[in-house]
Amino acid sequence: MYLYIKALHIIFVVTWFAGLFYIVRLFIYYTEAQDKPEPERSILQTQFGTMIKRLWFGITWPSAVLTLIFGPWMVILLGDIPGWLWIKLAFVLGLYVYHFLLHGIYKGLMAGRLKYTSTQLRIWNEVATIFLVAIVFLVVLKSLLSMLWALIGLVIFTICLLIAIRVYKKIREKK
Repeated sequence: MYLYIKALHIIFVVTWFAGLFYIVRLFIYYTEAQDKPEPERSILQTQFGTMIKRLWFGITWPSAVLTLIFGPWMVILLGDIPGWLWIKLAFVLGLYVYHFLLHGIYKGLMAGRLKYTSTQLRIWNEVATIFLVAIVFLVVLKSLLSMLWALIGLVIFTICLLIAIRVYKKIREKK
């Protein structure tokens, strides 16, 4: 039974992350459509709004809920909680906080409030990547000492992502 629950957990983690990655990309497109002239702006924002709503409530939220069901179920079946798993659970809690913050951005966009620029949203988009890297390293390494090295790598990875976002912004501004 444990392996079936584990498989379902992995499936819904993957679909949840797919939703988290794509939703912020759609937020970026929705925000950038604001700079278009009418009627292009309205057409694009209507289309992106529909895509955002379907992705958020059709894939991302259900996947987050099912991940939250199958994850603890696995822990119950496992019986013992090793040290590395506590750290993973802390990252997962952070991922749910991120999910709820994205829900706030979603509500704002749907109400016509554009709180973030497309560049700021690009940074938001990388937060899920950072969580993914941290969680996968923890699950694979299952070692707190190895995790220390992984965290150092995660910090370096994060810095590289932020530099890449800046470089990309400069390239876009030149066009």
